[in-house]
Amino acid sequence: MRLTSFTDYGLRMLMRMASAPEQAFSTADLAEEFNLSRHHLSKIMQRLARGGIVQTQRGGKGGARLCKAPGDIPLGSVVSLLESDQPLVECLAVGQNTCTLEDRCGLKSRLRAAEAVFLADLDRSTLADIALARKPTRRTS
Repeated sequence: MRLTSFTDYGLRMLMRMASAPEQAFSTADLAEEFNLSRHHLSKIMQRLARGGIVQTQRGGKGGARLCKAPGDIPLGSVVSLLESDQPLVECLAVGQNTCTLEDRCGLKSRLRAAEAVFLADLDRSTLADIALARKPTRRTS
């Protein structure tokens, strides 16, 4: 199974946010930190906000924060949200199936079951389990 870059970048952003849950993160800062497109990260942030993973606030003190503690955010739920418009194979897409084997195929149900097992296994871990370690603060004596 291969996840989209959309999900990869979303997980990276959440890992960073989980390393400092009290901090608000701007999309511009995250884009610069990860050397990625701000426009692309904005789309990901919007999906995370619609899914109830982050809350966003505009303005000088704005940015995005996690809606819940990192330990309360299961990874399978995040991946499911970010991959929601990317079916594993065409025949799993609603209304887009052009497969001529549809009525006699045994693969579709097995792929759906494998995807469910994959997401369930990810749900055994939370965002807290994969959060980036905090950068050590430099002391001046």
